[in-house]
Amino acid sequence: MLKVLFFARIREELDCPGLELPWDPAVADLDALQKQLAGAHGQRWREVLGRDNTIRAVNQTVITGNSPLRDGDEVAFFPPVTGG
Repeated sequence: MLKVLFFARIREELDCPGLELPWDPAVADLDALQKQLAGAHGQRWREVLGRDNTIRAVNQTVITGNSPLRDGDEVAFFPPVTGG
């Protein structure tokens, strides 16, 4: 099982707080998961998740680039964070 969470603006734009997906070895990395989500949910998801500044995390660790996934992982998508 993969737990996928969406935060802040991404959650609002997708109208989805998160998903639990059965483990599928064909979705063995972040890029494959993102492609699967876009394929299953359509153009809006492709646009929102495909933004260059989207932050991705696996098991609460921010990932730069791609990362392998394993059964039981938690994946999160965040918009860019600003502070002041």
